[in-house]
Amino acid sequence: MRLRRGKAALAILSVFGLMALLAGCRRENAYAPPPPPQVGVVRPLARAVTPYLEATGSTVAFNNVDLVARVEGFVQSIDYRDGATVAAGTRLFLIEPAPYQAKLQQAQAAYASAQAQFVQADAEYRRQTSLGRSDFASQAAVDQARAARDSNQANVTSQQAAIALAGINLGYTSVTAPFDGVVTQHLVSVGDLVGASAPTRLATIVQLDPIYVSFSISEASVQQIRAGLAKAGLTVADLGTIPVEVGLMTDPGYPYRGVLDYVAPQVDAATGTLTLRAILKNPDLALLPGYFVRVRVPRTQRPVESLLVPDAALGSNQAGRYVLVVNDGNVVEQRSVQVGARDGALRVIDAGLGAADRVVVSGLARAVPGEKVAPVAAPMPGS
Repeated sequence: MRLRRGKAALAILSVFGLMALLAGCRRENAYAPPPPPQVGVVRPLARAVTPYLEATGSTVAFNNVDLVARVEGFVQSIDYRDGATVAAGTRLFLIEPAPYQAKLQQAQAAYASAQAQFVQADAEYRRQTSLGRSDFASQAAVDQARAARDSNQANVTSQQAAIALAGINLGYTSVTAPFDGVVTQHLVSVGDLVGASAPTRLATIVQLDPIYVSFSISEASVQQIRAGLAKAGLTVADLGTIPVEVGLMTDPGYPYRGVLDYVAPQVDAATGTLTLRAILKNPDLALLPGYFVRVRVPRTQRPVESLLVPDAALGSNQAGRYVLVVNDGNVVEQRSVQVGARDGALRVIDAGLGAADRVVVSGLARAVPGEKVAPVAAPMPGS
């Protein structure tokens, strides 16, 4: 009996000893921080780029004229299709010409009568002058004959002017296109009385090829352009040699090309801007007046070595534009930069960035300034 109790006690002591041994071997739980987030970085791309001045503007018709009735009458015919492209000189409207044709014939008849009277008066003056030399006519008779001749000569001149005026009015009955262009819908109908009390607007003709692009630049940009012109040995008279590139809001680039055509002679004191105008060829009429467009003008004649980063890597705040860079300690820094023109998917950095800097281009949401990250090389767009 005692032997059994001793064995039981020994077993219990063995169990407690084993538990104590296991407790001594157990490791305590400790907090392990997560690894730093991974971000994609690139080094700025060094490339020769033409620096551009970028602006926004709008397209303006090269010519835009309202067609009006300059004489009174009923519209006899409309000789074009609404929205048609017509050549200069094409007849668009005809206002009944018969009354004005009759007035022209009347003026021509009056001229013929005045001419006949002048011939008679001139002959009478010559006869009186001859008689006066022989003392068969008084000086008063000679003077009277001269006055009659001069009066009839003035009447001839007056009737010539009446013929010209009647011809002009007859010409006004045919309303023609003053230049090549597109004619809008007609605003009157056949049979309408036009020009009764004032010139009546009939339609509008718009010339779309070439087309103007009007835009404004800041005073600082004006000085940059002037400096660029002076450096290239150009003057304001050489505006036609300065290229201009234009793109619509839906265009990925600047597919339309032209040249500067006009620069305002003074800066607007209220806005501090200067108005410029470019002229572009528009053979397929892709550009219409009133379009909102993007414009860029080269600041220099030759490309300049520049640093470029992906445009998507740029952020903005109240201080301006910035990029996130990873320093030598793999800590994220927010770097303020001065940006230049866009070059495809890249953006020129004028100041604030070095060629050795590592710019965050992916994982931007994980890149927190002041926090450590795990930088990984990423591909450069457009490289």
